[in-house]
Amino acid sequence: MLQFPVVLFDLDGTLTDPKEGITRSIAYALESMARTVPDIDDLRFAIGPPLRDSFATLLDTSDTQAIERAMHHYRERFSSIGLFENAVYPGIPETLAAMKSAGYKMLLATAKPHVYATRILEHFELSAPFDAVYGCELDGTRQHKTDLIAYLLEQERINPTDQPTVMIGDRVHDIVAAHANGCEAIGVTWGYGSASELREANLIAHRPADLANLIANNYSRTA
Repeated sequence: MLQFPVVLFDLDGTLTDPKEGITRSIAYALESMARTVPDIDDLRFAIGPPLRDSFATLLDTSDTQAIERAMHHYRERFSSIGLFENAVYPGIPETLAAMKSAGYKMLLATAKPHVYATRILEHFELSAPFDAVYGCELDGTRQHKTDLIAYLLEQERINPTDQPTVMIGDRVHDIVAAHANGCEAIGVTWGYGSASELREANLIAHRPADLANLIANNYSRTA
């Protein structure tokens, strides 16, 4: 009997393109704090990593109160407008449906708060293939992907040594976090990570349609 691995999916830059919503909400936060707003394209670096880390860079501060003020202003806009300023990458719905039909256990693992991630999946009709959604808490708990995946594995009682587990994502944080938890990693090139970021990935996918075959051919095994 063929055993498929557990598959963890990143959200931003992997399933959907969130550039407009994230960058415009960051710009709104900076404006609200009377800070200089960079060009929108210069805010692309903030798509994927923990947002508090990005605000620390943008504000050039480690002052947690200032960072939390920025987060508050960001969410003023993002929670009602920004999270839907988003687009599903072509081929993603078909890929998710095919992998689910094939018998994969599929989990979302995003640095975005799970309350937002759940709404995004529902809005774009991507919820059905996923067995569960994992994201950080609004207070920042598990905002770093390594901590998030560790928590996910514990909650789902998954041991990557016994059951192959593959993280799919577009940024270095996805790759590092997967390996830190004993998981494999597939980097995707249609998101926001550079080629150098993805060089530590076990495999690379250049289009969503490649994912099912990459996993079936490299990580499935006879039980």
